[in-house]
Amino acid sequence: MTNTALVVGASGIVGSNLARHLRVRGWQVLGLARRPPADIEGVHAVAADLQDPDSLRTALAGLRPTHVFLATWLRQLTESENVRVNAAMVRNVLQALSGARSVSHVALVTGLKHYLGPFEAYGKGKLPATPFREEQPRLDIENFYYAQEDELFIAAKRDGFTWSVHRPHTIIGYAIGNAMNMGTTLGAYATICRETGRPFLFPGSLTQWNSLTDMTDARLLARHLEWAATTDAARNQAFNVVNGDVFRWSWMWARLAHWFGLRPAPFPGEVAPLASQLADAGPLWADIARKHDLVERDLGVLASAWHTDADLGRPIEVVTDMSKSRKLGFLDYQATDDSFFDLFGRLRLARIIP
Repeated sequence: MTNTALVVGASGIVGSNLARHLRVRGWQVLGLARRPPADIEGVHAVAADLQDPDSLRTALAGLRPTHVFLATWLRQLTESENVRVNAAMVRNVLQALSGARSVSHVALVTGLKHYLGPFEAYGKGKLPATPFREEQPRLDIENFYYAQEDELFIAAKRDGFTWSVHRPHTIIGYAIGNAMNMGTTLGAYATICRETGRPFLFPGSLTQWNSLTDMTDARLLARHLEWAATTDAARNQAFNVVNGDVFRWSWMWARLAHWFGLRPAPFPGEVAPLASQLADAGPLWADIARKHDLVERDLGVLASAWHTDADLGRPIEVVTDMSKSRKLGFLDYQATDDSFFDLFGRLRLARIIP
């Protein structure tokens, strides 16, 4: 029988890349979102509001997915609200599917805030030592990732499916309008610097400039999700998932600058957040888009400065261990500079950047 995937969050950076990957691999794919994508060939669009159980039951009635991939969240003003809203979305989806008893496996995508803490306490307090490993205990703090996991575990016990949890680092991939999209944000920023002559300043901390770090390509994450969902040894496990290389931003920044034909500026001596650097850039981007006939003239749709600033401004080293997946047979590797270059090339081909 053909596997049928319900990709929850199919319009996002994880979900859209996963939906494309599974279609190429021969899966039937149901793409669930409030506004499902219409540009992924062969994906059956399912429109529903994850916060509305009635909307979900209606949208999912008659559908019998064998696998569910949960790849979405909604940012709230406080972590307590993050817990309430995002746990409820996981619960609502799994309850809506419970009666059909068609689901054999559910995969949940979270991230390294499992180890670093939520936005309100990000990278603060007593944190586990790097490299982060899956067996390290939860932090003694409220965290919506933990609440989502708990809803997954409750539903798995109730309905008898297996599960996997996937913890990527910062994700690089093609998606427009995504709230956590460093690659497209940096592509837009580099374009503004090139077009205006502004210096291409690293916006983060000295620690991030000098320390080792890693990232996750959305395409590799898609392969990891499929691997865990179809590999017996990976069932009922949590996994870190990163590209497999490590780098320092002092090296990567020069690589990104070279792709855009820029000279990388030296470290500015203090944090120069993108939120400040791009505060006046909306009209500049609109002019650039008109000049080059780009398809998106609203910089706010492309750039998530707040998220890029949070990642690059961290005062601690962040390196992730992948040994658990490697030992079980997932050996895929992706060079992170090539992840950026592939994304920039695709953005240029789609006339998102000139």
